[in-house]
Amino acid sequence: MEDLGPIAWPPEPIRTERLVLREPEARDRAAFIELLASPQVNTYLGGPRQRDVLERETPEVPERWPGSFVVDLDGSMIGQILLRRATGHRRPAAAGKADLGYLFLPRAWGFGYAAEACAAALDWLGGTLPSEPVVLTTQSANVGSMRLAAKLGFTEVERFEAWGSEQWLGMRPPVTPSG
Repeated sequence: MEDLGPIAWPPEPIRTERLVLREPEARDRAAFIELLASPQVNTYLGGPRQRDVLERETPEVPERWPGSFVVDLDGSMIGQILLRRATGHRRPAAAGKADLGYLFLPRAWGFGYAAEACAAALDWLGGTLPSEPVVLTTQSANVGSMRLAAKLGFTEVERFEAWGSEQWLGMRPPVTPSG
């Protein structure tokens, strides 16, 4: 995965009704460690990482690169949105396209925050790179992620086996200027 290319970064914080999408800051370090060490968050991502390793290896300001947004609720990080270029994707249909990823702390599940944050990030991407289709890959066993993908306008391109389980690849068409 690579960054999205020639885009102005960081953008102004993106505000939704309840959330702010912003660049990571030092105050987010503990939440990043919690996110990556959580067994629930990483059920479909190969399992959690070891907390002691994360404590040693996570920089003071984690994940600070173009396309990495912290999802902030009332001044605290509750999740992360990732927009990257899928240059090394295993599936030809996804290779080179913008790729959406997201992680949310379990305490933020079930409130619609992921849908709200992902929609805002996709709107930003559509305004920044309007001709970009976006891909999303998730395990087909991850029912919540599959529902969210459909809600966001992704349609199935294919299913494939990888990492010991069936994966679902969806695509969202590019934003087209109305005229």
